[in-house]
Amino acid sequence: MKYEVIQRHCFFENNPVRMFFINEMPFAMDPLGEEEKQDKWILSECAINPEYNLDDMLRWSDYLISEECHPVVFDNLNLVTKEGYRDESIY
Repeated sequence: MKYEVIQRHCFFENNPVRMFFINEMPFAMDPLGEEEKQDKWILSECAINPEYNLDDMLRWSDYLISEECHPVVFDNLNLVTKEGYRDESIY
């Protein structure tokens, strides 16, 4: 089975971050630099996407681990990006 990985900007506990999703479920995030945190386009994207908190991330991670689909924990997943190619940078 193929798992689609995408990334979006959203708020995590009131801070803008780059969030990674597998089949629309959040599984990891990267903090943004100071310049990115002030970018109006990034903040606009954050505003239209759902906001997440630590409890949300723990709940989604628990589910993904129980299904053996968490990309950080399981390395035998067939991951593809939105464009359809395997994304080696996820590993």
